[in-house]
Amino acid sequence: MTHESIKAAFSDAVNFVASNISLYAVDPGRDLSRNRKMGTSKLISFLVSCGSSSIRLELLDFFGLDPKAPSPSAFNQQRAKLKPEALEAVFHQFNSSISAIDKNSGYRFLAADGSTFTFFSKPSFSPPEYYVSEGHSAKGFYSIHLNAFYDLQKHTYTDALIQPVHHKDEFRAFCDMVDRHIKLPDTRDVFIGDRGYCSYNNMAHVMEKGQFFLFRTKDIHSKGLVGNFDFPDTDSFDVMVNVTLVRSHKKKIKIKEGFYKRFVDAAASFDYLTYGSLGTYDLSFRIVRFPIADGSYECIVTNLPSDEFPPERIKRLYYARWAIEGSFRKLKYTIGLSNFHTYKPEYIKQEIWAKLITYNMTEALINHTIIKKGDTKHEYKVNFSVAAHICRVFLRPTTEKDPIDVMSLLCKELIPLRNERQYPRLKTAHFRKPRYFIYRAA
Repeated sequence: MTHESIKAAFSDAVNFVASNISLYAVDPGRDLSRNRKMGTSKLISFLVSCGSSSIRLELLDFFGLDPKAPSPSAFNQQRAKLKPEALEAVFHQFNSSISAIDKNSGYRFLAADGSTFTFFSKPSFSPPEYYVSEGHSAKGFYSIHLNAFYDLQKHTYTDALIQPVHHKDEFRAFCDMVDRHIKLPDTRDVFIGDRGYCSYNNMAHVMEKGQFFLFRTKDIHSKGLVGNFDFPDTDSFDVMVNVTLVRSHKKKIKIKEGFYKRFVDAAASFDYLTYGSLGTYDLSFRIVRFPIADGSYECIVTNLPSDEFPPERIKRLYYARWAIEGSFRKLKYTIGLSNFHTYKPEYIKQEIWAKLITYNMTEALINHTIIKKGDTKHEYKVNFSVAAHICRVFLRPTTEKDPIDVMSLLCKELIPLRNERQYPRLKTAHFRKPRYFIYRAA
């Protein structure tokens, strides 16, 4: 796949939205119907290519320092007419096109996680569900939560769901994204999550789709999901358990031989049984326990087949999940989601979807860059920060007249791979407030 085909896939996705603009305009039939210098296609392309500078500087860069470039006011008037769903549609359409071109088979490993983004706003712009107070005497700020699926092999986001911080529900978001997940031909999807995703409801949603899960859970000595099973008298093991879920205490409910009975109370979500009903739901899964570096033990629940995924491979798979944590850091501080250009939540959503597209385009370009291997101490990879900048420039209208050789540029921007490096995780929460618009770098 060439950089031209990647850009063509993006352009096709933008044109698809532009040709169906009545579905994505705030006022259908009126908004974005006239031919302007910043029409729908340029508006979306600008949002995707936008960096962290002020809107005025970004507009000048995007239009090649054209004195007739639209003003920030004109841009804001245009973006007010566009629903965030337009950028979401471009995201999914672009992913679909790239997947159709770049086919693969076998297992596809998708990490699930979430991250919170902070921004400044005003009560007149943002509903209370976005507001976070730091105390009675301190000024508050506003937050929005992103839930995402991340392809650990292609290093791209496959789906996302945005929630106000006070409506944050990663369980519900996970189930919704699994339910709408489109399986690629000849692939089997494995959804990987940390302890925050381990629940019977999440397991059931994945299994109803005929797919696989791998969740970290609390250890066997806790009162968590795996705290009341009969385990071998060893520290490490790999056992299969069969569970029958019920939502009623009536004795007339019969349980199959060899199955553990588990009651799901009213506070817990389970979408396949109504609370108080006499129905049952059967689940079968493995519980894998193995030692980790510091002398403690990790416990994993999964429905992956044991012949293809022995404990050592399970351990490596869960360790690979950490890549989504690194992707959030790139999304915030390299792609630019720590610096928004607006006070309004609907516009914040526009920018989140736009940056997810930028991230995926950057990784698509990196994935198809051919790096010549030499007799060197380290293997090399493309510098993501430089690649993101090249991707943004590549989307500007000026490159249509003066094309750039993206792949040749990326081949020269290499950094060594040092996978052996490890850094301790901070004990306290690492939090940064958003920056005011006036403190942007020129």
